[in-house]
Amino acid sequence: MAMQISDSELELMKIVWANGGTALYAHIMEELSKAGRTWQKNTVITLLSRLVEKGLLKTNKIGRRNEYAAIVSEADYQASQTQTLLNKLYEGNAKGLVSTLIQREMISAEDYEELRQFWEKGGGR
Repeated sequence: MAMQISDSELELMKIVWANGGTALYAHIMEELSKAGRTWQKNTVITLLSRLVEKGLLKTNKIGRRNEYAAIVSEADYQASQTQTLLNKLYEGNAKGLVSTLIQREMISAEDYEELRQFWEKGGGR
C-alpha cells in the first residue's frame, strides 16, 4: 500500500482524520482558514478529488452537500509511509532507524523506557 500524496493532500487528510474519519466540505474549509490557509475553493476541490482518485477518500452526498470519508485510516497511512521510509533509507532494517532515533536523541530516555515496557508486555500484538 505505498501511496504518495503531496503535503497539501496530507493536510486535508489530517483534517478528515481529526474529525473522526469524515468531514463535510464546509468543515474542511473552516479548518483550513483556522490554520491560516487561504487556498482557493477550486484548489481544495482539486486536491480532494485527487485523494478520491488515489483511493484515500470517498465522497458521500448528504443532500446537496459533499461529505468526504477516509478509506485509509491514519494509522494505516503512517504504517505504510514508515515502511516506505524504512525501505528507502535503511534497506528495511528497523534497528537502523531506531538506533538513529536514540543516537540523535530524537527519542527521550523516558520514551525509550515506555516502549521497552510496551514491548515486554507484547503490546504490539
